[in-house]
Amino acid sequence: MDRIVYDRMAAHDSTHWWYRARRDILADYLDRYGDLAEGARILEIGCGTGHNLPMLAAFGHVDAIEIDPAARAIASQRLGKPVGASPLPGLPDVPRGHYDLVAVLDVVEHIEDDVAALAGMRSLLRPGGKILIAVPAHQWMWSAHDVVNHHHRRYSKTTLKAAIAQAGLVPERLGYFNSLLFPLAAAARVMGRLTGRDDSDDAPPPPAVNALFERIFRLERHLVGRVPMGPGVSIVTLAKPA
Repeated sequence: MDRIVYDRMAAHDSTHWWYRARRDILADYLDRYGDLAEGARILEIGCGTGHNLPMLAAFGHVDAIEIDPAARAIASQRLGKPVGASPLPGLPDVPRGHYDLVAVLDVVEHIEDDVAALAGMRSLLRPGGKILIAVPAHQWMWSAHDVVNHHHRRYSKTTLKAAIAQAGLVPERLGYFNSLLFPLAAAARVMGRLTGRDDSDDAPPPPAVNALFERIFRLERHLVGRVPMGPGVSIVTLAKPA
């Protein structure tokens, strides 16, 4: 990702509505469907500034990987121990068959060979282990945001299922989220194209709007995985070895 993306993440990951509500949604999703025993071993790959690590630590003992040095330093402070730097898809020096959960939250789209990356993650799992995957949805929503984040693709449910299957995995409860605000996001992308103002700025909106969006998005914690969601900005699933 461009340096500015990590800088914005560090500046906004504790206040931006998207980060805050998404953490709660994923925590509820894991609580219901992760099947994690006490003391579970968890690895987050591509942890960025480490903003998801406290959430994941509620489910077990967490390790993390981040290839950007500045973001890795911030994540190491948050985690309280060094964060690794092993890159996908090979993940050298990461123990095989060691983890009950591998979390890749808006990471797979950054990897050119996503199937090889998912297969590498599969090799890290203990028997019964799962991979928590979140990715951006809808290739037609491609924008400057995807460019500065160095995305290779956005996914449909069909293309994500195909990549997971080719990696020797089976998806569970695969579906959209960030659906309640999807009409606004879609309209913003269309207007950006029509006006030529395809903005990649991820700064929070004004405080009142930020709080409103957070409340709306957080409502999905009661829905994701339980009921079919309409089209959303993202897709989430838990995948396990076939």
